[in-house]
Amino acid sequence: MNFYLLISNLTNPTLLFFILGVVAVKIKSDLAIPESSARFISLYLLFSIGFKGGQELSHSSFSMEIAYSLLFGLLVASIIPLYTFFILKTKLSIYDAGAIASAYGSVSAVTFVAASSFLEFQQLNYNGYMVAVMAFMEAPAIIVGMMLMTWYDKEQQGMKMGHVIKHAFTNGSVLLIMGSLVIGLIADTKQAEGIKPFTTDIFKGFLALFLLEMGMVTARKIDGFKKHGWFVTLFPIIIPMVNGCLAAALSGLVTHEIGNRLMFAVLAASASYIAVPAAMRLAAPKADPGLYIPMALAITFPVNITIGMPIYLAIAKAISFS
Repeated sequence: MNFYLLISNLTNPTLLFFILGVVAVKIKSDLAIPESSARFISLYLLFSIGFKGGQELSHSSFSMEIAYSLLFGLLVASIIPLYTFFILKTKLSIYDAGAIASAYGSVSAVTFVAASSFLEFQQLNYNGYMVAVMAFMEAPAIIVGMMLMTWYDKEQQGMKMGHVIKHAFTNGSVLLIMGSLVIGLIADTKQAEGIKPFTTDIFKGFLALFLLEMGMVTARKIDGFKKHGWFVTLFPIIIPMVNGCLAAALSGLVTHEIGNRLMFAVLAASASYIAVPAAMRLAAPKADPGLYIPMALAITFPVNITIGMPIYLAIAKAISFS
């Protein structure tokens, strides 16, 4: 089953476009996406992810389990970039450490989809509000990463914490994804259906173009990945596994559903190669996408769907707080 999941996800058209982008650069093709178009696609993806998360949350009947699950997700998405940043900055620049920490604090929607297939094969279910939890976990990681980069930036040292927080929350990428989530939450369902073709139906097409461009960017920057050696190879294997195992165990404090607990583990273990790169492209241009994209996409993603998910599921089943 794990081999099937690996093949199924690695043959996903959107990910194949990422490979096409890498190939285009390696063969010195003149293929290029205009800067203005790339910026629009980044903004679109942030808008769509936020809006759909808000819509999913609005359709869920509120309960204390939902409240605790959202809080747990927010804590996970805030703590992971906080502690990983200090590990990363021992070897990397402040900007690279902040971007990578944000990526690993945030989540991968593709890994989430793979986990749903894994649960279906295991004949286990998860609650729909977990989609909203996933969306809620995007922004905190970006905010924490932005705050840390701003706080430790030598050019901005001395800036008061209030200004750092304001800068993080008013950053265009953060404002768009959070604002879209709130709008999706309060928007009238029938009225929201009117923009569904834009927010949902064409999402994968724009995602394919985004990953095509990210593939080209990664290929141009891959030398930056190689020069850091073992550190940037082991980090995207060890840290996600630690995060996933801890989330699988501790999520039992907020939900008893095994499917939900696996999803929490996957969200904690995955790394964003959509929302965070889209945000960092706009908010932290000094961060090297040749580091955080290959780490998340080429290493962490396959590790999670091959050996990660069975381990997280076993932990969720073995540890109970009831």
